[in-house]
Amino acid sequence: MKKRITFAAILAVGFTASAQAQTADFSSLLNKVRNGRVTETKQHKAREAEFLQRKAAQKQLLATERSTQAKLERESARLEKKRRDNEGEITRQLEVQRERLGQLSELFGVLQQAAGDARATIASSHVSIDNPGRLAEINTLVEKASDSAELPTLEEIRAWPAQMILEMIGSAQIVKFNHEVRTVKGNTERVDLVRIGDFGIVGKGQYYQLKADGSVEELQRQPSRFVGTVEPFVSATGGILSLGIDPTRGQLLSMEIDKPTIEERLEQGGPIGYLTLSLGVIGVFMAVFQWFYLLSVNGKVRKQIRSETANVDNPLGRVLAVYENNRDVDVETLELKLDEAILKETPALERFLTGVKLISAVAPLFGLLGTVTGMIETFQAITLFGTGDPSQMAGGISAALMTTVEGLVVAIPTLMLHSIVSGSSKGVIHVLEEQSAGIIAVHAEKAHANASA
Repeated sequence: MKKRITFAAILAVGFTASAQAQTADFSSLLNKVRNGRVTETKQHKAREAEFLQRKAAQKQLLATERSTQAKLERESARLEKKRRDNEGEITRQLEVQRERLGQLSELFGVLQQAAGDARATIASSHVSIDNPGRLAEINTLVEKASDSAELPTLEEIRAWPAQMILEMIGSAQIVKFNHEVRTVKGNTERVDLVRIGDFGIVGKGQYYQLKADGSVEELQRQPSRFVGTVEPFVSATGGILSLGIDPTRGQLLSMEIDKPTIEERLEQGGPIGYLTLSLGVIGVFMAVFQWFYLLSVNGKVRKQIRSETANVDNPLGRVLAVYENNRDVDVETLELKLDEAILKETPALERFLTGVKLISAVAPLFGLLGTVTGMIETFQAITLFGTGDPSQMAGGISAALMTTVEGLVVAIPTLMLHSIVSGSSKGVIHVLEEQSAGIIAVHAEKAHANASA
C-alpha cells in the first residue's frame, strides 16, 4: 500500500511539471503571434500610405494622357480631311493634265516605244564598245516617257535621234582602240582591238565577241578558216584586205565555231570509222606502190621494144629470152613456152589489184555498218530521253552518218586507183601478148617456108 502511494505521488509531480512546461510554450507562441501581427500591421500601413501618395500622381498622369489622346484625335481628323482634299485635288489635276496633253499622250507612247527599241539596239551594238555611256540618256528618256508625272525635256528627246545617227555613222567605220577583254583562261587584259562597223571585233590575231553585259570576250575557239586574215587586216594602214565578218552579229560566227574539226569528225566515226580509214590507207598505199612499179615496167618494156637485144630486167625481155632459147622448136611448143613465160610475169603485173578492189568494195559496207549502229544508239537515246532536244538527235544522226562518209572517202579513191593500176597492168600484159603473137607468127612463117623448100 505504501508503494502504491509513492508511485502515485511521483506521477503527480511529473504531470505537474509537464503542465507547467506546456503553459510556458503556449505563452511564448502567443507572444510571437502578437509581435508578428503588430509588425505586419505597421508594414501594411506603410504600403497603404505609399499607395495613397502615388494615387494622386497616377490621376494626374491619366489626365495628361487623356488630354494628349484628344489632341491627337483632333490632329488625325484634320489630316484625314486633308488627305481626302489632296486626293480630290490630284484627281482634278490629272484630269487637267489629260486635257492639256491631248494627242501628246500618243506621241509620248510612240516615243517610249521607239526609245525602247533604240535602247535594245544600242545595248547590243559593237559601236557602244568604244563609245561608253550611250545608254544613260536613252534610259532617262524611256523612264520619263513612261511616267506621266514628269515629261522629258527637249534636250532629252533629242538624245534619241543623236544616238541613232551615231549608230549609223559607227556602223560604217573601222575603228582601232584599246579595251579590256576577258581571255579563255578567265583573266582580263587590255588589247588593241579593231571594230569593223557593227559586225565584229578582231585583234591580236583572233576574233572577239560582245557579251550581253557589254564586256568583250575572246572566242572559246577561233574560226580556223578566217583567223589567218585577222593579223594582216589589223596591221594594215590602208588598201583593200580580206577579212571574214559576220553580218548577223555573231550567229554565223557561232555556227562556224561549232563546226567540228577533222579530228572531232574522225572521233564521231568511232572504231568502225578508224578501221575503214586504215583499210583505205592500206589500199591507197598498195595501189600507188603498184602504179609506180608498172610505170617503171612500162618504160623498160617500151625501151625493150626499140632494142634488138633481149634484156631480162623487164617482162618483155624475159619473154624474148624464152624465144631466143627455143628458136628450133615447133610452133605449138614455142607458143606454149611463150604463154608460160607470160603467165609467170602476170602475177607481178597484177599484184595488189585484188586487195585494192576488195577494199574499195568493202569500205562502203563498213560505213553502212557504222551508220546502222549509230542510228540504233540514237533511237535508244530517244527511247530513254524523248525528242525534247532536236539538237541531240541531229548530233547523233550526224555522228552515225560520218562512217558512211568515211566509207565513201575510202571507196572512191581506191576504186579510181584500181582502175588506173588495172589499166596499166593490162597495157603491159597486152604488149607481152602482142609481141608473143608476133614472134609466133614469124616463127610459123619460117617453119612453113622451110617446109615448102
